[in-house]
Amino acid sequence: MRSKLATGSRYLLGLIYFVFGLNGFLQFIPAPPTMPEGAMAFMGGMMAAPYFFPVLKGTEVICGALLLSGFAVPLALVILAPITLQIFLFHSFMTPGLENVIMPVVMIALHVLAATAYWKLYHPLFKRG
Repeated sequence: MRSKLATGSRYLLGLIYFVFGLNGFLQFIPAPPTMPEGAMAFMGGMMAAPYFFPVLKGTEVICGALLLSGFAVPLALVILAPITLQIFLFHSFMTPGLENVIMPVVMIALHVLAATAYWKLYHPLFKRG
């Protein structure tokens, strides 16, 4: 059962990252109508660096595809971990409200559940030097 849960979580997280990563290039999902002023300023600052969003969205597409394909999954999960955390922090602090934090919390739960299948690989990372 645990294996099926981890696999399902991996597929769902992969789908989220693949679709939203592609959306960064193709804009097939409409942008939210309004965002708080602080969130807009933050996004504007990131957009000022012309490389940032193409690299971010490219990373999301590639790692999402890796999760969906089952190839290099532990690496993809490690690369996506700080992105998942940043999505949660952005929505927690810049777009407050329970409705804005639900999806990031789900993403964190999926990420943790998917990573449990690879705990033997990650375990050495948590040992003392």
